[in-house]
Amino acid sequence: MIPVYQPYLTGKEKEYVASCFDSTWISSRGEFVSRFEAEFEKFTGVRHATSVCNGTVALHLAMMALGLGPGDEVIVPTLTYVASVNTVVQAGATPVFVDSLRSTWQIDPKDVQRKITPRTKAVMAVHLYGAPCDMTSLTELCEQHGLFLIEDCAEAFGTLYRGKHVGTFGDIATFSFFGNKTITTGEGGMVVTNNSELFTKAYHLKTQGVSPTREYWHDTIGYNYRMTNICAAIGVAQLEHAGQILSKKRLVAEWYDEELADLPLTRHQEFENMRHSWWMYSILARDPDECSRLRNTLRLAGVETRPLFHPVHLLPPYFSGLSFPVAESLSSRGINLPSYPGLERRDVKMICQTIRAQYDASDSKIVPFR
Repeated sequence: MIPVYQPYLTGKEKEYVASCFDSTWISSRGEFVSRFEAEFEKFTGVRHATSVCNGTVALHLAMMALGLGPGDEVIVPTLTYVASVNTVVQAGATPVFVDSLRSTWQIDPKDVQRKITPRTKAVMAVHLYGAPCDMTSLTELCEQHGLFLIEDCAEAFGTLYRGKHVGTFGDIATFSFFGNKTITTGEGGMVVTNNSELFTKAYHLKTQGVSPTREYWHDTIGYNYRMTNICAAIGVAQLEHAGQILSKKRLVAEWYDEELADLPLTRHQEFENMRHSWWMYSILARDPDECSRLRNTLRLAGVETRPLFHPVHLLPPYFSGLSFPVAESLSSRGINLPSYPGLERRDVKMICQTIRAQYDASDSKIVPFR
């Protein structure tokens, strides 16, 4: 089976984890936590970074640091992983869904403009599948209306917009280091910001609201969202060869582009003034049935795929009966292909030959994917 993703653990991950055991610093204190945060700041070009135990709590911590809560609305794309929306609700705020752009699959700034109300307090830009949102338009909108701008960069490590790493445009941003992310810590996340006051508040909240000057004195209700030294050790090793990982993923994307160029598929693209990090190499079939047949053909050939995210407004907890036609169309036709750095050219060629055979078949008898 060719998996859709697997981590690329070819550096000093084992060595650094072993040193945590040797030193007995295996919990949330230790040299690797501060090293990981400092190196992450350097890599992304952000002033402040604080590590957390996963990408979901990173989003929740970001919203709590901004002071979002009951009565506040947060505008969020419906085409996203559900955690982006769950954490809005967990903060006590109300998610307001917007549609996507057909071209980039990212949040539609014009729909954001339409959804702003007196209760709107923040906009969440989710950089999907390794491509950036239109940060120029979103930044201008937020400045014009006095709104916070949150960046969900869970899938966008290594993604650039106009030469700057995503996560450096908004008031606060988050990253995920789950096992299927471009760099991983097993489980883990990061909250980043250029605002010193927000950074101080986020750090205070993630450490149970403990006073920085008085031992075991907790002056607010906080959380235990800290990353372990073991996870941070893996992160340090991953950052040491992040350039190699990103370069290989770009090469994999180029292989797919070459092999799929003449097929009636829409490939996720890299546009001017952006650098795609190719977290997932993603394609669109012409219709949902064709998408289903392609996925089943690949499954039978031993190739794992993923669908694009289901629009959150269609999920039971958030179902509203509203329609977001672009997001719904993208979701129903989209496929994530294997995209991990360890993929070989022959693997990509086999995957694409399997796809090509489906289109070449005059009478497909393959049943839809279930």
